[in-house]
Amino acid sequence: MLSFNEALEIVNQKINAVVYPEKPQNLYAPIQYILTLKGKKVRPVLTLLSCNLYKEDISDAISPALVWEIFHNFTLMHDDLMDKAEVRRGKPVVYKVWDENTAILSGDAMLILSYQYIADISSDKLKPVLDLFSKTAMEICVGQQYDMDFEKRLDVSVDEYIEMIRLKTAVLLGAALKTGAIIGGAMPSDAEKLYDFGMNIGLAFQIKDDLLDVYGDPDVFGKQIGGDILCNKKTFLLINALNLVCGADKEILLQQITSESIAPETKIKTVTDIYNRLNLRAIAESKMDVFYQKALNSLHSVQVDDCKKTVLADFARDLMKRES
Repeated sequence: MLSFNEALEIVNQKINAVVYPEKPQNLYAPIQYILTLKGKKVRPVLTLLSCNLYKEDISDAISPALVWEIFHNFTLMHDDLMDKAEVRRGKPVVYKVWDENTAILSGDAMLILSYQYIADISSDKLKPVLDLFSKTAMEICVGQQYDMDFEKRLDVSVDEYIEMIRLKTAVLLGAALKTGAIIGGAMPSDAEKLYDFGMNIGLAFQIKDDLLDVYGDPDVFGKQIGGDILCNKKTFLLINALNLVCGADKEILLQQITSESIAPETKIKTVTDIYNRLNLRAIAESKMDVFYQKALNSLHSVQVDDCKKTVLADFARDLMKRES
């Protein structure tokens, strides 16, 4: 069985070996830039590891794995622009290095590139993977729209938020794992269980991301701490705060998210202090654990030897403890 790092090395080698057309440089350079930023490349690695549950030779899974990495980074390129983010994995985002129009067009090119890699899949596996890709891509668009809609609302429920991050983030992890299972020849029931494993880990992953935005180490996290607070992003923490806060803290919180004249440092500290008084860190960690246990239950029911599933179980455990 491949280890996580061995699968990551394969993915990095393939991404670094991609040959881009020389012209126009401003179309292809941003693609190469974002794809080669330092990162765990979780989605393509999961595709390879999932395939490896069912067969030793995972060469047929490499192109499908790259599909999910390219597509994921396409969504990030556009997402950073929509969110006006400035840093991604410790480096300036694409639209800051180039410009907004370049980020849009290069992102579009990445989506097309994803389909080109799908075309490499053998004919007997092509339709189920293509159907899964198209379904997942549309779900992510729906999730992004919900995320943007939530920006204008103060009454977003926790359930609405969970559905949004399921669509925007979690389905991509599930799809990456299911793709590997399909390529590996898994039974449909196993492919669905691996999808559920990935989806629940994805939900835990996003809540962890919300926590790290407030409580992470900026040198490790790779993004500005408090960035979600500054842009009033509806995270698990803010939504719970709006639902739970009362009295003077409620007035203070509403002032923080409606005023445009508060200094960034003051806003981050004030909102974080309210989160602390509401014990939201513990509430978020408890919710993460719910999804983590669901993920482990799904993985446990996959019909392969337990020893083969160790690398995925270890990945899930490490995800819960991650600091970046």
